[in-house]
Amino acid sequence: MTVKIGLLGLGTVGTGTVEILQDPQGRSPLLKAIEVKAVGVRSLDKPRQVNLPPEVLTTDLEAIVTDPDIAIVVELMGGLEPARSLILQAIAHKKHIVTANKAVIARYGPEIYEAANQHGVYVLLEAAVGGGIPIIKPLKQSLGGNRIQSIVGILNGTTNYILSRMTSEGADFDEVLTAAQQLGYAEADPSADVDGLDAADKIAILASLGFGGRVKREDVACEGIRSVSAVDIAYADRLGFVIKLLAIADGNAGEDSEALQLRVHPTLIAKDHPLASVNGVYNGVLVTGDPLGQVMFYGRGAGAGPTASAVVSDVINIVGIITSSDENPALDPLLSCTHQHYCQVSPIEDLVTRFYCRFLCADVPGVIGHLGMGFGNHGVSLESLVQIGFTDGCAEIVVVTHDVREGDYRAALEEISQLEAVKEIPSVIRVLS
Repeated sequence: MTVKIGLLGLGTVGTGTVEILQDPQGRSPLLKAIEVKAVGVRSLDKPRQVNLPPEVLTTDLEAIVTDPDIAIVVELMGGLEPARSLILQAIAHKKHIVTANKAVIARYGPEIYEAANQHGVYVLLEAAVGGGIPIIKPLKQSLGGNRIQSIVGILNGTTNYILSRMTSEGADFDEVLTAAQQLGYAEADPSADVDGLDAADKIAILASLGFGGRVKREDVACEGIRSVSAVDIAYADRLGFVIKLLAIADGNAGEDSEALQLRVHPTLIAKDHPLASVNGVYNGVLVTGDPLGQVMFYGRGAGAGPTASAVVSDVINIVGIITSSDENPALDPLLSCTHQHYCQVSPIEDLVTRFYCRFLCADVPGVIGHLGMGFGNHGVSLESLVQIGFTDGCAEIVVVTHDVREGDYRAALEEISQLEAVKEIPSVIRVLS
């Protein structure tokens, strides 16, 4: 039995996907049952890195998603539109969907999954999070007997590359960003990466799977790495930490999750933490569950090979079902999406965590006492408060707190910022407890 598929997009990941499908030797025998019937592209004249018959390429994307011979549509265009509309149109024509598009799933997942369940088709998205790292299927299947307590990940290779080079070279953000763009690790407009938006899309998806409920993307509190300086990285190192952009989902399981925390932000993590050694463009995801404890997923988080590997794994899953089932089988609950309720997400002000903060203050007697008093007025307990040195004639003071409610900490900072001796508060970074 041959299963015909259509691809929307033949960019980096699309090309990698076709390369795998055209070279099945030594891979899953199900690959031999797959035929690429159509590939949607923007231009028919562009040179390609893969050889496809001319009749396979088309600029008519709607023809692919409505073709009665095509059983699986693989969406690799990226972006929100027309990807969303084409996915929904394909589902309406009873096509199974494989996608690497985290943005469209994070924002329109409920709409897409409702349509898929209504029409009896699958929407699989292993490639949408973590590139080639298998994390979607483990959360849905292998870890299904666990009560997930937290998902903490380095989910964006661009920001991890930038922070890793800043750490190893003592370089500033702008310098390393420019180098990352020249190497192709960062886009010309790097906002989605460096402002944390890409990681927020991904943690929204992982949280919905891990905690058994839908997640509104806008509920994810998000901060990027533009404000992280070489000075902060150096101080973090002296204190026994490294700085990473973490995506965090923390809370209880399922419908009992009344205090789920969802956030993306630069974070100080101890050097012996499992994620501290995830460097360069690599990704890592640490899942904590009951009774398993901790399990870590690590690997290349982007690129043609890794992402295409995840795409093809999803295609193989669907092909396996199609070729071994009745004509209209019920959806496998381990692959489909069944949850209907929305997770309750706590505001970031209710987060309880530790903080690192750097102050530039006038070098006058009593300034450290004033800082301590300002924190104390709002119930903020200090783990350490140290004057490090001098910058531009100002004393540089670094504070690390014990666990504190974020709202109380921000109120303390607001009071402290009004002190005449406090000239600037250049850095406020959370510390992973």
